[in-house]
Amino acid sequence: MGDLPSGARPLGTGPLANSPLLRCLAIYREMPLRFALTATLFAVVNVALVGQQVLVGHAVQEAGAGKLVRRLTDGALDYSRAWHWVALLLSLAVARAIVQYGAGLLSLSIGQALLTILRSRIMVQIQRLDLAYHWRHGVGEMVTRMTRDADKVRDALINFWRQMFETGLMVLISLGVLFSWAPLLGIVPLALVLLGIALLAREADTLVALDRRIGSAYDAVTQDLSEGVNGVRVIKAFALGEARTARFREHIEVFRHEARAALAHASRRVPLPQAVIALSHVWVLGYGAWLVAQGRLGLGPLVAAMLVVNTMVLRIEGIGRLLQVVADARASAGRIWEVLDAQPAIRPGTAHLPGGPLGLRLRDVAVAPLDDHATVLKGLSLDIQPGEIVALVGPTGVGKSLLTGLLPRLLEAESGSVEIGSDAIGWHDVRGLDLAALRRRVHVLPQESFLFSDTLAANLRLTAPEASDEDLVRALRLAAADEVLERLADGFATRVGDRGVTLSGGQRQRICLARALLAGADILVLDDATSALDAATERRAIDNIRSLRQGLDHPVTMLIVSSRLSTILAADRVVVLGQGRVGAEGSHAELAAGNASYRALMGI
Repeated sequence: MGDLPSGARPLGTGPLANSPLLRCLAIYREMPLRFALTATLFAVVNVALVGQQVLVGHAVQEAGAGKLVRRLTDGALDYSRAWHWVALLLSLAVARAIVQYGAGLLSLSIGQALLTILRSRIMVQIQRLDLAYHWRHGVGEMVTRMTRDADKVRDALINFWRQMFETGLMVLISLGVLFSWAPLLGIVPLALVLLGIALLAREADTLVALDRRIGSAYDAVTQDLSEGVNGVRVIKAFALGEARTARFREHIEVFRHEARAALAHASRRVPLPQAVIALSHVWVLGYGAWLVAQGRLGLGPLVAAMLVVNTMVLRIEGIGRLLQVVADARASAGRIWEVLDAQPAIRPGTAHLPGGPLGLRLRDVAVAPLDDHATVLKGLSLDIQPGEIVALVGPTGVGKSLLTGLLPRLLEAESGSVEIGSDAIGWHDVRGLDLAALRRRVHVLPQESFLFSDTLAANLRLTAPEASDEDLVRALRLAAADEVLERLADGFATRVGDRGVTLSGGQRQRICLARALLAGADILVLDDATSALDAATERRAIDNIRSLRQGLDHPVTMLIVSSRLSTILAADRVVVLGQGRVGAEGSHAELAAGNASYRALMGI
């Protein structure tokens, strides 16, 4: 899996490699004490169950030998031995219910812990995988693995312990057999079953309310997951993977708390009706013994009745469809490990860029983003000096956005080199640089302006958590977005809605630009990131950014992808991209005068 979370063990090799569900089960190795305690308690429960059957056998044996109920010399019956067995069996049933309650809680606890580990690993892996992988697989696939598949695996692994089966038919058969021997032998167990069901039904409203709270918590998980997947480019561009993963874990923890509360309530209530139903053992033994003493029931039918009622109780305690759940979970586990085993095409380096202004340099770069041998960029070479503002133009589909993705290593070049630096500090190939450090120095702002469903201030502070309100105001002013703040009734506390739905396209673009400026990047790439702005506002924002170069040791280098003449006129130099490489470059005036392709492209 590459880089695992702290404490995790690799599970992709050895005998488990070809069994996805067992690989998920092996995650329990990360919680050995809870797992061992849970296994021990379940072992005790099963031993107690066997003990009950053994004691019943002894009791029946005594009944057959005439020791369980004895006739005294005066003709009265001595039930002292029978009451001894009743007390013993009842005590064992109560003790078993208590142990089962603790085992159930622990089983649910480690099941939720496993689900949390699976989801956290998938979320971390989503951030590690490159953009090309997400383009091939899509958002829905990632969401399904995080939610439905993980839930199915969790349920299956819990049911490994509980060994649950459908019980309705077994209950009917068991009661029918008891009725066939003696009506009263079946009526009391039937009454106990109905009483147990009534106790369960009484909890229905509470369980529904708890389930609604779980649903609300799960909605928050899904919302944050959707944003984490759809906003993966923004998250990668600003190296926010760890922060977003931490936020997601908080939502998971809330969901886990609500789920555990509901499951704990169910576990607390379910043992009581189970204990009531288990009293069928006592009744069949006592009444059956009396029938044997009266000669109305043979010893063999009594033993059979005890075994039948014991089977009925076991089936009621083990409700579920284990085989189907496990079959579904195997497929789900396979899909989960397809994601977790995927190896990112982009491996982080370890080097850090020295301080100082940065430029960029591309040499003979070729890119085939979808691994389909369809090379979009080929033999591309480009130089941009520190502090220079360069406009990149070209026809649709020529690879302008691919080029911008190469700089912070959102995409990887098939061949050639992408270098960051300057003549003063040297040039460094991005493949050898630490990814987080690189993306703090090189920011790419895509045309799609992504805002999280949070407040305006929270969105701006994503790249600068310690920024003051004054810093936020200054960044908005530089991005020509100060009027956006003035129009919001709650100011920085205004919630912008899902993906900034409450704002216009131009407002979203300017807020995203302000967010990038707050990070203080040395290289700022605008990939049609001002396309929704009018010419005057766009020019004001670019001029404001240009002014940052005055008096600063680290001037901002800008690469602007655009097809608007107003944007191009603000650049120091224009680069024309065509057929996967640089076709021409120069000032706007030079290209307009001497390059027919440029004139056609710009409509002049």
